[in-house]
Amino acid sequence: MMEISEFAKNMTQEHTQVVPISLFVAILCLCLIVGHLLEENRWVNESITAILIGCVSGIIILSITKWKSSHILRFDEELFFIYLLPPIIFNAGFQVKKKQFFHNFLTIMMFGVIGVFISVSIITVGIWWLFPKLGFMGLSIQDYLALGTIFSSTDTVCTLQILNQDETPLLYSLVFGEGVVNDATSVVLFNAVQKVDVRELNGKAALRIFRDFSYLFSTSTILGVTAGLLTALVLKTLYFGKHSSVREIALMVLMAYLSYILAELLELSGILTVFFCGIFMSHYAWHNMTDSSRITTRHTFAMMSFIAETFIFLYVGMDAFDIEKWRMSKLSFVTSLGVYSALILMILLGRAAFVFPLSFLSNYMNSHRSPSISFKHQVVIWWAGLMRGAVSIALAFKQFTYSGVTSDPDSATMITTTIIIVLFTTLVFGFLTRPLVKYLLPHPQHATNNSCREPKSPNEDMNLPLLSFDESTATNLLRAKDSLSMLLDRPVYTIHSFWRRFDDTYMRPVFGGPDGNQSQC
Repeated sequence: MMEISEFAKNMTQEHTQVVPISLFVAILCLCLIVGHLLEENRWVNESITAILIGCVSGIIILSITKWKSSHILRFDEELFFIYLLPPIIFNAGFQVKKKQFFHNFLTIMMFGVIGVFISVSIITVGIWWLFPKLGFMGLSIQDYLALGTIFSSTDTVCTLQILNQDETPLLYSLVFGEGVVNDATSVVLFNAVQKVDVRELNGKAALRIFRDFSYLFSTSTILGVTAGLLTALVLKTLYFGKHSSVREIALMVLMAYLSYILAELLELSGILTVFFCGIFMSHYAWHNMTDSSRITTRHTFAMMSFIAETFIFLYVGMDAFDIEKWRMSKLSFVTSLGVYSALILMILLGRAAFVFPLSFLSNYMNSHRSPSISFKHQVVIWWAGLMRGAVSIALAFKQFTYSGVTSDPDSATMITTTIIIVLFTTLVFGFLTRPLVKYLLPHPQHATNNSCREPKSPNEDMNLPLLSFDESTATNLLRAKDSLSMLLDRPVYTIHSFWRRFDDTYMRPVFGGPDGNQSQC
């Protein structure tokens, strides 16, 4: 027995990193097995499973180390932003149902961009007013702004695991699309806030934040689109698949990662870049690959995303029992409870303040759309965005720690507070999500063959959006007049029709893609 103990001690000393990594990977494997066994469970999903196993692991490690540490590995925000976040966001863009996403694009952008600004404003003002009244002081204006963005970032995975995109395509598209755009907007806005001079916080500062946000959003999107189109062009021109499918798969993976790293080097938003890179690779480049490579890439990207998400939630569960941070915090139990309650209240209000008004606006703008966003759907969208996850944790560590370590009591308090909010919203709201969805949507709308298709107008002419150089000026002017009236009458549907026609005529012949008649649902 002594020899085994001595051998284990020597192994630990010689391989200081190998042992913790091996142990963490073993716990990851345990998460996969337990998650599989609980697949049919009514209350539990993958996120909740990983958090609970993380909590149990943290308690065990804490007892083994005699209440010194609950960690196997030390979390570094750079690890998250460089290695874990890219596969999660890229897969979200790569797997998205593009027809539904772009058909509801304006609504998704309203929820994901305008909604974040509204939520950030309400959370920031609310906690700035409430925290001092609760006895928690010491945060700067910039900290309050950062907290507004941190707690405006949503995690819709729990709801998406319950919704069926074939039964409720509109609802699934809105929840999925808003979740991804919300994360991207939160990160971009967080980076813009970091550049603000809090000593001159006025109307000009607000305009500067909006200007920086617009610049980051547009340039990051352009870079992602360029990377996706360039990959498609290379795959179509050189046809890697005739020699080796491994090369074309490797090219897609490396180009996606290169787009993210390049965006970070240029101080743009890597999350937005890699998301649009994923969309355009899926729309064009994927169709230029061999059949075996198409299957492989879909499963590879989904696997990488799944492991990264599980890793993060597992760490969150362990970090909940980080004794060092809890000891460093100087707040009493009552004050801490008040801070948690204030944040959850602001999250609820901030979410409601834009979901219901913007849904009404979307229904008004899309009056010809069937179905519209019903009140029950609005409640599901509101609820889906109440959970906080990986991005909130990463942004909190980036704001209040240096390489996962902090010596400031207020910063330690905000880290533990963020973890508690993530745990509470994921576990409590996550547990209640499935019963709520089943109650609100008891009779699924069974999908038909046309469920993915946007409503057609009797007067629709797919030649309307584009002018023709082979026809007379009078004919083109008449067509332009009809297109303008169609745009004013049905703006969302008409823009989508313009894009489809432009895509079929100019983009796909150059960059590849499915037949124009092929369903993209």
